[in-house]
Amino acid sequence: MPEIAIEVRDVTKRFGSQTVLNAIRLDVQEGETLVILGGSGSGKSTLLRVMIGNLRPESGDVIAWGKSICTMSDEQLADYRKSIGVLFQSGALYNSMSVADNVALPLREHTDLPEETIDIMIKIKLELVGLREASTKMPAELSGGMKKRAGLARALALDPKILFYDEPSAGLDPVTSAEIDELIIDLNEKLGVTSVVVTHEMESAYRIADRMVLLDRGRFVASGTPEQMRDSEDPLVKQFVHGLTHGPLTDRRRGGQYEVDLLGGEV
Repeated sequence: MPEIAIEVRDVTKRFGSQTVLNAIRLDVQEGETLVILGGSGSGKSTLLRVMIGNLRPESGDVIAWGKSICTMSDEQLADYRKSIGVLFQSGALYNSMSVADNVALPLREHTDLPEETIDIMIKIKLELVGLREASTKMPAELSGGMKKRAGLARALALDPKILFYDEPSAGLDPVTSAEIDELIIDLNEKLGVTSVVVTHEMESAYRIADRMVLLDRGRFVASGTPEQMRDSEDPLVKQFVHGLTHGPLTDRRRGGQYEVDLLGGEV
């Protein structure tokens, strides 16, 4: 059996009176690509932020390699973050820095390596994502797909054990999206990293996932292999993964008591 890299134990997160995550339980196995699915407002990006230690839940815990993230000190949390890499939705590059300097930033901040070694590591990371020849370019000169690749190279800078991806295909055309998916698969095979991918793009999810988890309105709905999710008879899972126009998701939106709103509460 694979080792468990991260366990999410009954995590509940609220913003004011709104419960965004409601007693979420799941685990991430070492070496796998786990895809967290859900529509807008399902809580998937909030869950990712809890898993990387950017948010603390109101209750529950996240255990990474046997250690509780939620009870870590700031110093311990900083050490944990050095062991993970995060590709944010926009790439989150610093516009005033070249591609090479963006990738070098974690190495310069968190290591004592000489610049000669850092230069070599920059070239290695950029080669992994197919951007070595773009090292001197500024973010404004890059396409959307290139920005994602540069952000991924920076996420790889400290040789993380686990990579988190927040909507890696967002805003990309189908061909570029497929290329990013192939890159995720390639990096997992070459580096043996564990990957957690947050997305609502089913085509991308089917390409990269070893397992999938579906969230809806902050609740865990189902998990399984891509084949199990595709063949699920759960009405909500079936509607989401097949993109159907009829089912519990759309029924819920249509059940907004239009007549009550229209007549000011008098029906």
